[in-house]
Amino acid sequence: MNGMGQNMKNKTAVIVGAGPGGLAAAMLLGAKGYEVDVYEKQAVPGGRSGRLRLGEYTFDRGATFVMMPPLLEELFERAGRSVHDYVELHKLDPLYGLYFDQGRTVLMPSSDNEETARRIKELFPGEEAGFYRFMTDESAKYDHVDPLLRRPFAGVRDYMKADAVKALPYLKVTDTVYGQLSRYFKDERLKYAFTFQSKYLGMSAWNCPGTFTILSFMEHRYGLMHPKGGVAELWEAMVKVAKEYGVRFHMERPVQRILTEKGQATGVRLNDGEVRLADHVVLGADFASAMNSLFEPGVLKKYTPQKLESKKYSCSTAMLYLGIDGEIDLPHHSIHFADNYEKNVKEITESLTLSEDPSIYVHNPSRLDPTLAPPGKSSLYALLPVPNLQGETDWAGRREELKERMLDRLESIEQLKGLRDRIEQQAFFTPLDWQDSLDVYQGATFNLSHNLGQMLAFRPHNHFEEVERVWLVGGGTHPGSGLPTIFESAKISVDLIEQTDKRKQPRASAQTLGAAGGAE
Repeated sequence: MNGMGQNMKNKTAVIVGAGPGGLAAAMLLGAKGYEVDVYEKQAVPGGRSGRLRLGEYTFDRGATFVMMPPLLEELFERAGRSVHDYVELHKLDPLYGLYFDQGRTVLMPSSDNEETARRIKELFPGEEAGFYRFMTDESAKYDHVDPLLRRPFAGVRDYMKADAVKALPYLKVTDTVYGQLSRYFKDERLKYAFTFQSKYLGMSAWNCPGTFTILSFMEHRYGLMHPKGGVAELWEAMVKVAKEYGVRFHMERPVQRILTEKGQATGVRLNDGEVRLADHVVLGADFASAMNSLFEPGVLKKYTPQKLESKKYSCSTAMLYLGIDGEIDLPHHSIHFADNYEKNVKEITESLTLSEDPSIYVHNPSRLDPTLAPPGKSSLYALLPVPNLQGETDWAGRREELKERMLDRLESIEQLKGLRDRIEQQAFFTPLDWQDSLDVYQGATFNLSHNLGQMLAFRPHNHFEEVERVWLVGGGTHPGSGLPTIFESAKISVDLIEQTDKRKQPRASAQTLGAAGGAE
């Protein structure tokens, strides 16, 4: 351990879960000199976005690109490192392909805004002016919203602070994402091109608060990145940085209970009976699943099973991971919209039924990254947004039917005709698999919904309200789901831990190397 760590190793932290939030917290706490142990149920890091291997094919199970690369760079810098020393990041251009009218109309937004405007003008004459207005207005909104995503919201008083008061006129909380985009574009397809990002939150653009138009803005302003080897390369890099600071990783070691005494966490008990005491417990597991299983009955009052069940949750996803013989003529990311997109979205999020005419997302990273599949072959990832487990679908009984419907939908895409005959490896995931294999409550892959009653101070707090010395990271706490905000949750919680310990924040040197930590 380096000298900085030796001065501070009297403070200990246990991190439950090696998802993106837990890994970010491990890096930051390790860099600050804490003695850290990370316990993870799965064999690989990354949580629901971990790496999946099928024979010689490699896939990202969840997240497939990096949004807001400056935030990722900042995270590593806070740990005294540069992400570029660990991961090779490639900028995507086009950002993605958007396929409308059964593929007859294709918009491929560029990472260059001028080029995007030109492509909009070509397909939707006169609408390019709306794009420029959108980018100008959203830039002002983002500058006001960003500070709110970087600090904790512990109660109503936080809304009275100067940054929140100044941001209020820009939040557009009384409007929806779809309503906001209707101010800029007339063509429905173009509205969808800037509202589908609501799905990143597992929500409908017709219900999602207007604040979240900043998602599409951030894509166009900062671009999207592909890490060579897949997004899971980030998790490997974060593990490596954390180990350099002496953080210990214990994979396939699930936590059974968070131990408490007089309203304060004292450590954890593992499934095998081992007890690990610590000054702080950082909880990076799926929020609702953790509330239901990790605390002794009676400890929690606000987040009881009954109260958790009444909360609003995101939609789920059905996933196909396919090892394909041959190359695929689709961009790195493509979205193939249903003919009646609004009906499709409302079936997913309101009536909680399977759509006969679904939209589908296709990830084709092998076109850019040959490391993910054997030469001349492709690792193809298909995502179908579907209702979560609160609906009435018999996911076990209809499993094969749903898989065949997904394959039918894929083969309806011109570039994927005859796909079945080219499949060499495959895996299929339903909402039930998300719940049973990865402990995702109700199969809600994007966690708690981001409606007004579950945002900012109304979302579970980073400094957990019910038990002292418990700190939340991940999509189920403030500021919300999605990798950039999950990273921010870790920064916020680590800062709060440090404040609790009444410690001046040290800065890790980019040249300082800690001792390598062990892994079980």
